[in-house]
Amino acid sequence: MGAGKFVSSSTFSVSGYDCTIRIYPDGLKEENPPYMSAYLHLSSGTTDAKVEYTFSLLEKDGKVTTNLESLAHTFQPVAGSWGWSKFIEKPKLQELLDRNDDCVTIRCVLTVIKEPRTEDVSMILVSVPQLDLYTHFANMLKDGEGVDVTFSVGDQLFSAHRYVLAARSPVFKAELFGEMKETTMKCIKIDDMEPAIFEALLHFIYTDSLPSNFDVDKNVALQHLLVAADRYGLDRLKAICEGKLCRKIDVQTVATTLALAEQHHSMQLKNACLGYLSSRDVLRVVKETDGFKHLAASCPSVMMEIVDKLSGV
Repeated sequence: MGAGKFVSSSTFSVSGYDCTIRIYPDGLKEENPPYMSAYLHLSSGTTDAKVEYTFSLLEKDGKVTTNLESLAHTFQPVAGSWGWSKFIEKPKLQELLDRNDDCVTIRCVLTVIKEPRTEDVSMILVSVPQLDLYTHFANMLKDGEGVDVTFSVGDQLFSAHRYVLAARSPVFKAELFGEMKETTMKCIKIDDMEPAIFEALLHFIYTDSLPSNFDVDKNVALQHLLVAADRYGLDRLKAICEGKLCRKIDVQTVATTLALAEQHHSMQLKNACLGYLSSRDVLRVVKETDGFKHLAASCPSVMMEIVDKLSGV
């Protein structure tokens, strides 16, 4: 064909750019020894097209004979060409043709690189307020607007909303909307619970958190709140109390806490107590406390578990 004359592939498009492969069988220029040249030609698209590409010369079975990769190149303007003047020596090309029935395949892998684009979205950002659902519920409990049921606990009265209580507690739902007599009562008396514990229970029902004035450092208060949570089916509150009690186990409280865990099926708390008692030295001291006497009287089955625990030490 002569130097400077080419054969062009059909047009292919990548990301809005039309390209062809141009092959110069006798080279782009006169060379000694002669080479076949191979170029990527950008035929249409916007200016400043930045691309990376690979040309591979393949055998008939797909095996790569020659593989050349370009660095990122910007075609400016369009209709430019970029490639390799010395793609393959003509003697080697002839050997390839002889092996492959006078045919040759060139594979092009082309990537168009888009420049990163930033936008100033400060004018369209919408500031979303913090979640305030529980704040509204807390205010609803505090203000007393719309309350329709009252509880008498000790010497104090607490007003609340039936539907809120029923939505949060299956026990309250049964009491307030089931077949129990409390469904028609305006004031419900609650025995065996301190007013402060019921107040914390109500606060949790409305806000999913403990009140700020609730003394979580007092083991007894946490134990009573766990009992209340178990009584009204508030599993999340029960688990919170259980977790705090697990971190407060000591010689004076371990026995009563273990009895509580056994009676209210708090397995994590029970295991924590048994683990604390697994030392004979600790058990010897705990046995002198009033709580241990209560444990032995109220939960005799636990005593066997303590013995089993110690036997494995």
